Amino acid sequence: MSRNIPFISAAQVFARLSPATAVEIIRRTLATGYEPSTNPPRQAVPIPHGQLLTMPSSTDTGAGIKVLTIAEQSLGEGIPRIQGQYLLFDGATLSPRAIIDGAALTTLRTPALSLAGISQLLEEEDTALPTVIFGTGPQARGHAEALSSFINGRRDIDITFISRSPAADLDNWQKAGSDKARTALAQAELVMCCTTSAEPLFSLPEARQDSIIVAMGSHEPHKRELGSDVMGSAQVIVEDTANALRECGDVILAIEEGSLEAGSLIEFKDIVTGRHSLNRESAVVFKTSGMGWQDLVLAQAIAAAAEKTPPEEPEGS
Repeated sequence: MSRNIPFISAAQVFARLSPATAVEIIRRTLATGYEPSTNPPRQAVPIPHGQLLTMPSSTDTGAGIKVLTIAEQSLGEGIPRIQGQYLLFDGATLSPRAIIDGAALTTLRTPALSLAGISQLLEEEDTALPTVIFGTGPQARGHAEALSSFINGRRDIDITFISRSPAADLDNWQKAGSDKARTALAQAELVMCCTTSAEPLFSLPEARQDSIIVAMGSHEPHKRELGSDVMGSAQVIVEDTANALRECGDVILAIEEGSLEAGSLIEFKDIVTGRHSLNRESAVVFKTSGMGWQDLVLAQAIAAAAEKTPPEEPEGS
């Protein structure tokens, strides 16, 4: 018998799950034994004017697939560059459980993943956290919001957004390449790269030797936000080695150029489980591309929260 499948809107996604809780869920999934190498690869299909992406995943408790379109360029005001939906299935019956706004899920998941990989480093200090975020788009702003949610007042956060294009609504924006942008980068403990750039955003001497760097902008082997000099000098964390060697241009190009060895890559699960410890005397890079299992576990949490919430009364009732 068919039944109506609930739709969870973008507003409901953000209302049902905080960024800090999303960080915790991602880390807990790895801590309790999930193996990222079992996740099916993303499928990226070229289509006119962009890409069609599908990201499937499954666990003992559920299954799901995210289908997104990514436009080659901005389509104008009011039309997001990334659009799509997430279809969540029940683990026992395999029946459709919910449809979730896919772009909103991505906007929540991506910064939560970024912070999940470096969270213990951010908690080791109680001093102010000077932060640079490259980009001013939805992901850059989402990373700023997620960082604030995760830190939750434990440290003061001083954020500078850096981009090539002006952001009139941000009073903490600096133009890329300006003296103020260079000063902010040189002082930043945390650097978050949230752009669509295909070329490195900065060089090694411009950043602190002990900086914590996240690069999330690309899942394509020919694009990178970080150059070989940065990658080769840092401890590089990846979600999964095979995935990084397939999708992450920052990693792939650094290896091709002889600055990085595949055997030196540190897997995210080994950080969470404590099997690998980081040395804070050198930079730490967390290079992500996003994997389907992260969408799945967050989608399950969002659906569970929505199911516990009584439906809103219609107006006039």
